[in-house]
Amino acid sequence: MSDSGFTLFDTAIGPCAIAWGSKGIAGVNFPESSPDATRARMKQRFPALSERPPAPAAQDAIDRIVALLAGKPADLDPIALDMDGLPEFNRRVYAVTRAIPPGQTLTYGEIASRIGEPGAAQSVGQAEGANPFPIIVPCHRVLAAGGKVGGFSAPGGIATKRRILAIEADASGPDLPLFAAGTN
Repeated sequence: MSDSGFTLFDTAIGPCAIAWGSKGIAGVNFPESSPDATRARMKQRFPALSERPPAPAAQDAIDRIVALLAGKPADLDPIALDMDGLPEFNRRVYAVTRAIPPGQTLTYGEIASRIGEPGAAQSVGQAEGANPFPIIVPCHRVLAAGGKVGGFSAPGGIATKRRILAIEADASGPDLPLFAAGTN
């Protein structure tokens, strides 16, 4: 991506925003209370960026996100992410999280085990709460112990998490349980 900026775009859950730069997507924001509030959040998160039409790679990411949130098959794996400045622990958590297929879930404890740090479920939760790339790094697919929904730090909180999980469950078919936890 040769230029940088951010833009708002419409989805089935409301107007989201995406920021990009030369190394990839720098951040995604779920809908705030209004498009102006979403725009203000992006200006707060990325003060050096201006709102502009998306670069081609950012537009590709937008198209994939819009499709996924509309309940259509969409592969988000090819989207390049700019993880400069993120702690190594978070990067490992996001790599495991990114590998959770739509319609499936893992718990914080399962992710901690998969990164080789059993007992670090709370730290995994903190990393997920700081996720700058929601939906691309699908933190909504991460549940609390026992398959409970747990928290969700994005705007709309647990209601947004449930809505996205329901969209993915509907797209995955009726045989897939909505909150089925993965296995180690």
